[in-house]
Amino acid sequence: MRLMASIRSKHLYFAAALLILGTAGSALAGNLPSGRVKLAQNLPASTAPVPSMPVAADAKVSAIGNTTHLTFAMSEKVDVQAFVLANPDRVIVDLPEINFQTDPANGKATALPKGTLVHAFRFGLFAPGKSRIVIDLGGPAKILKAAVEEGAGDAPPRLAIDLAPTDKASFRQAAAAALKASLPPTEANAPPKPVESEKPVVVLDPGHGGPDGGANGVDGAVEKTIVFDFAEMLKHKLEASGRYKVVMTRDRDVFVPLNERVKIARDSGAKLFVSIHADTVSDAGNVTGATVYTVSDRASDREAERVAEQENAADAAAGVQTTEDQVGVNDILFDLTRRETRTFSHVFSRTLVNYLEATARMNKNPERSAGFVVLKAPDVPSVLLELGYLSNDRDVKCLTSPDWRDKTTDKVAAAIDTFFAPKAAAQPERNAVAAGVGRD
Repeated sequence: MRLMASIRSKHLYFAAALLILGTAGSALAGNLPSGRVKLAQNLPASTAPVPSMPVAADAKVSAIGNTTHLTFAMSEKVDVQAFVLANPDRVIVDLPEINFQTDPANGKATALPKGTLVHAFRFGLFAPGKSRIVIDLGGPAKILKAAVEEGAGDAPPRLAIDLAPTDKASFRQAAAAALKASLPPTEANAPPKPVESEKPVVVLDPGHGGPDGGANGVDGAVEKTIVFDFAEMLKHKLEASGRYKVVMTRDRDVFVPLNERVKIARDSGAKLFVSIHADTVSDAGNVTGATVYTVSDRASDREAERVAEQENAADAAAGVQTTEDQVGVNDILFDLTRRETRTFSHVFSRTLVNYLEATARMNKNPERSAGFVVLKAPDVPSVLLELGYLSNDRDVKCLTSPDWRDKTTDKVAAAIDTFFAPKAAAQPERNAVAAGVGRD
């Protein structure tokens, strides 16, 4: 409520702007929206102020006649681009980077009025400097309006997204045109050039991010937040050991496409890739425990197939249409490399399960495999760790506990140490041979 009171007055924003320029009194600082940057005390006059970020709040869905309205109260006017995508049917709204001050739960289907074209919506940071709203449609729709309008009187500006029904053929045609316009130019698939590092490179991949929140669970648990906190703690522990160079696929709440995560691993010269997730099942709250997945052409069981389909849909959840890269699948050397990589992936999977069993609740079948897109780097041993089930009260209590996170990241770090131990032991011998030591 305090936020909305602050953005309803244009005069207050004018005063806040003066504060940022250093000409207003500090008494106004308490009225700034929580997402705005506050100045440090005694800022030198020559220091350029950090621009404040536009704020969006108070999201509402309503319908008048056949038209469905989705609106956000805005702190200022911004440019808007909107288009439709099919399979699944969505409206995509792109904006400059926005500080969303509205509860993501307000966009769930269960929280919205029935009988509108907006089945659900989500939002978040899509890329540096770019936010995205993804609207899941209840039927084929056309965009009547997508713009930020000036408010009447003292009301704040308003992002207005107006949708109307359309026929399936027209919707598919509009979606195809939008997809064609969004595809990047075709480029030759050059092999990656890994960055050389004296230490083994470990890539940690906290799943989801930005408008793709991943799984939602009991007590408001959100997958993207839980797995990021886990990955960040694991990163600090691995770096503190001094043994590894650690790369994160995302270092904040931002969307990263699945194929881009794989590219980050390959371009970094990764020797191990660990993707971190949390699962949920709507009809079995008693399902519990951690599971470690590796990639395979055929799923090990129906549950593994379900999880892979769910995780592979991450790009679609953020409004991205992608096609899987199949380059090299018929190459003999490629196939040999892939087989060796999968063997190492299975070795680490077994090692990780052994360590986790000492501290974490494990699923009854803790090692599985399926066709996960994010695990398909042919030359990087890769696993996907599902920490537990957000649909299970006990698992959520563990996954959100700092003590559990500390103990479990210790075990994952120990598993990584064990995986690299034979390689580390062999390194002095390789160095000696390279230097000519021990020759006759």
